[in-house]
Amino acid sequence: MATYSLPALTYDFGALEPVIDRQTMEIHHDKHHQAYVNKLNAALEGQDSLQEKSLEELLSNLDAVPESIRTAVRNNGGGHLNHSLFWEILAAPSENNAPSGKLAQAIDAKFGSFENFKSAFSDAAATRFGSGWAWLIVTEDGGVDVTSTLNQDNPIQNGQTAILGIDVWEHAYYLNYQNRRPDYISNFFKVINWDAVSAKYENAHG
Repeated sequence: MATYSLPALTYDFGALEPVIDRQTMEIHHDKHHQAYVNKLNAALEGQDSLQEKSLEELLSNLDAVPESIRTAVRNNGGGHLNHSLFWEILAAPSENNAPSGKLAQAIDAKFGSFENFKSAFSDAAATRFGSGWAWLIVTEDGGVDVTSTLNQDNPIQNGQTAILGIDVWEHAYYLNYQNRRPDYISNFFKVINWDAVSAKYENAHG
């Protein structure tokens, strides 16, 4: 049986402090993400044809997943994919943190400036009702745009490629920020690994 596994972090749990605290990172990675992996593997047990597919293939064509496990695959597969991306685009806090190169040009072309992008991304994250994510995606023409999704849905379900995401489930920030989601969103820009995001953009852009 092919099984999914929890990806190891490439940095210490405390590396993102004070923006994201050590305890939140440890619980978020080792408990929440691990639970999505466990439940995804349980849902796919005995589904040999589905186990041959990549997670991206499963989520981009959920109609091919049996209805009896479709919701479990959608929620837990999305949770696994979303968090795997999330860990990759985080780095130690840095002031005046901003993209460069082709990604910066694409952001300027779409939003007019990096500050305008930050406003659009922050608004998408702050206004996502309940739990969910805000994303920077690559569009079909090689540009970029901002969107958001509910719960653990991923833009891949709409044929889009996400290169940056912010988790606005309360488990991602509540120990430090309680109900102050806007403060968490504002500080999040300090811990974005723009080199990683740029690499994802260029890979998706072809």
